[in-house]
Amino acid sequence: MNTTIKKNLRIYGWISLSYLVLRWLVYIPSDPENFRAILFNEGWRVAYLSALNIFFYEYLFPFIKKSIATAIPAILFSIFLYSFGMFLWRLLGIELSIYTAFETGGNNTVSVGDQFGNGLAAFLYFSLFRHFYRYTQLKTRAKQMELEKQTAELNYLKSQTNPHFLFNTLNNIYALALNKSDLAPESILRLSKILRFMLYETSAPFISIEKEIRIIQDYIELEKLRYDESLEIRFSQRVEHASAHIPPLLLIPLVENAFKHGSAETISSPFVHIELITENDVLKMMVQNSIEPTDINSPIVENIGLSNIRRQLELLYTDYTLGCTKEKGVFTAQLKINLTSYVKPDLHYS
Repeated sequence: MNTTIKKNLRIYGWISLSYLVLRWLVYIPSDPENFRAILFNEGWRVAYLSALNIFFYEYLFPFIKKSIATAIPAILFSIFLYSFGMFLWRLLGIELSIYTAFETGGNNTVSVGDQFGNGLAAFLYFSLFRHFYRYTQLKTRAKQMELEKQTAELNYLKSQTNPHFLFNTLNNIYALALNKSDLAPESILRLSKILRFMLYETSAPFISIEKEIRIIQDYIELEKLRYDESLEIRFSQRVEHASAHIPPLLLIPLVENAFKHGSAETISSPFVHIELITENDVLKMMVQNSIEPTDINSPIVENIGLSNIRRQLELLYTDYTLGCTKEKGVFTAQLKINLTSYVKPDLHYS
């Protein structure tokens, strides 16, 4: 048997059962004295109608959709099955003492017409619920495909973040090595901690804010090795629930951006100020870095890190803001996320 037909048999079974119960509820209260006979009559009738509707949709319907040449005989054959076929099925039930005939004095023409009416009602019932089921399945499949697409994109964004983060960190160590700095071994040690984090933590869809803060602190310490005390670095945090979860490495690009495009390109009084607050399920992060006054009129161009954050936010949250401004020698990036607005997909990315 075709795999698709096997999958459809279950829904056909439920439709048949609901149709049978419906007919029992309609006819038994009107003639309770014939309770047992009606049970068997409707069971016998619905058994034929169920098989007929399965046969129609799984075998005849494809011929109707194929072409006019095949549609006409398929339709005529269907009419025959829904009228004379049901009439003959009723006679077979009477002959086998399964079906009880309550009518007296009728003729075959009227009986065939009555059976066709019953068949048409069953056809409409099956068609309605089959259409509803297929519509629901299509919506579910469309949602599944969209989730799979989002999962693939999230994986791609993560694959972008990790090498980008690693590349910037290696550049820092390279600069120390060029200067034959005694701090190069320590920087390699800190890099190993970062690599360990990237290897074992970032494969999960979410990590605790506490772990994200830890990797930010490690990155800051690594950056400090490149600069003397002329660089002012402040990292203040007020976290209500350290166990709250966010996507791994979501906040790091804001910090990277501050060092790479701010302090590294500022000649006088460079600084990086970072403030992280979480309260009432809302995360707020502000990162400020020094810029040259001549840069204030240049347009803000989002690099890979910032555009990556923005896209992840679009995919994972419905309530968030991310903005960047320049003013009086200060570049400010502000992020706000309502952590309860996380869009919970049925799939998890890895």
